[in-house]
Amino acid sequence: MKILYLCTHNSARSIMAEAFTRSLLPEGTGVEIYSAGTDPAGIHAETAAVMKEAGIDVTGMRSRAMTEVPFATMDLVVTLCDNARASCPAPPKGARLLHWALRDPAEEEDPGQIREAFRAVRDEVRTCVRRLMFELATDPSLRQKRRS
Repeated sequence: MKILYLCTHNSARSIMAEAFTRSLLPEGTGVEIYSAGTDPAGIHAETAAVMKEAGIDVTGMRSRAMTEVPFATMDLVVTLCDNARASCPAPPKGARLLHWALRDPAEEEDPGQIREAFRAVRDEVRTCVRRLMFELATDPSLRQKRRS
């Protein structure tokens, strides 16, 4: 199975989702996890900071464009913002499309609240990923690889 997390800048939400998924899946599952952005902008410094607080190091990850991932072979595409949902090409034939409408923490206007905004989104992403991993583990129809 191949999973793609897609948001606008691939700087926070989708990076968090990819990192949480990698941390939750046991090794050897054969699941490939990707994240990308419709307009990638690099990983936000606050993303790295709040993920480190959660015990996950995102050093070594990088922001990617959709053209840098094997989109046509995805089994599951998860859009994490309305902009990505609107600009996402049609999912590959047989792929499932999920949408999580998460706010962009980088849009927080109060400088004193930026870290808290990133923490709140991090926690929401973790909850969504955990729910998805549970669904994948318990619903056989979600685990099936798509057939061409």
